[in-house]
Amino acid sequence: MNTNSAVTDSNLNPQERKRILRILESNWQAEMRGHETYAALAERETDPQRRMAFRSLADAEQRHADLWAGRHSALGGSPLAYDGPRTGEADNLANRIGGINMALRRLELDETQDIAKYAKQIEDIGDQASIVILAQVLKDEREHYQVLNNLIRNRRPLPAFSPDQARKALDELLSARQAGSPKAAGWIGDAIYGINDGLGAIFGIVSGVSGATLGNSKVVVLAGMVGMIASALSMGSGAYLAAKSEREIYEAEYAREREAVQYNEPEAREVLSLSYQVRGLSEEDANRFVDQVARDKTQLVRALARERLSTTEEGLRKPWTSAISGALSTALGALIPIVPFFFLTGYPAVLVAAVVSLLAHFTVGAAKSLITIRSWWSSGLEMTFVGAIEGVVTYLIGIVIGRIGGAGI
Repeated sequence: MNTNSAVTDSNLNPQERKRILRILESNWQAEMRGHETYAALAERETDPQRRMAFRSLADAEQRHADLWAGRHSALGGSPLAYDGPRTGEADNLANRIGGINMALRRLELDETQDIAKYAKQIEDIGDQASIVILAQVLKDEREHYQVLNNLIRNRRPLPAFSPDQARKALDELLSARQAGSPKAAGWIGDAIYGINDGLGAIFGIVSGVSGATLGNSKVVVLAGMVGMIASALSMGSGAYLAAKSEREIYEAEYAREREAVQYNEPEAREVLSLSYQVRGLSEEDANRFVDQVARDKTQLVRALARERLSTTEEGLRKPWTSAISGALSTALGALIPIVPFFFLTGYPAVLVAAVVSLLAHFTVGAAKSLITIRSWWSSGLEMTFVGAIEGVVTYLIGIVIGRIGGAGI
């Protein structure tokens, strides 16, 4: 259900009323347990700041319990009786290894679970009066999480970044990951690898067919053109599907992070803070940074998705741009070894095609340095060497096949 499907008391059927009463009683028990826990901790606490915070939290939990009890009674529920220990979870927390900070972290985790639970109930409970209470309780629980967060870290208010400063700092932090790794526009990468694929594949076909037919231009051109069309369609469709898949994966991750922020924002903020701490920020700076980003929930979701996938929506390739770039560049690369056979025949055509193709291999290899960290000459020579091996091997295979088949196709 969602808030739009909420019904009035008079429209509740017996089963729905019973279901809602069970939820209200569970919420009441949880809030009473929280009240008893914080009250016991306040009574035992010697630090004035923590004692005051625990008392405030205990009072808030009691107010929440009263709200749930009131709604439970309004729906005709029987009087509620607290079934937990009189000290709540305080005794269990006191026995934990790690002292008060470990106990506070346990309480902090409990608050995040309550936040997630109440956020889900807003969608599922189907009772408008209960939804109003949930909205108020959810707001308070988020404040409780922040109180515990501050107690754990003994934080005081710090000067805030401006939104522009926060966004700039985030961009600088994330771009540091890719330092030393130049990144060209997506379509440039598709174009370079398309030319590479077309040139390599069709050079192999041309060499093999030339060896089998002793350089018969008509057969070589026919085989090369068919291969060119097949390679271009294959590269274009592959680039389209790859770019589309990248976008779908990003959108799915974005939706998951948006749901995480909606249902359990404190946990989402903690995940983002820890990711910055791993990369070198102090805990204090990371938390302050996340506080600024989280002022805009959309920015918070984007930052989380960006951390998971190391990219942004703007950095994703456009499927049709990738498809067209990949297909056209593959066709261009494939055409290079075919062109000499339009004007020459026999061994001269084979030799010219080999020279032109190897020069093209070097040029494409050098161009790859635009999107890699290698030097242009090293990348070019490597590509030329690979192309030469490919041409010789396929040419020799073609000769063998041609002789087996009668050496005259």
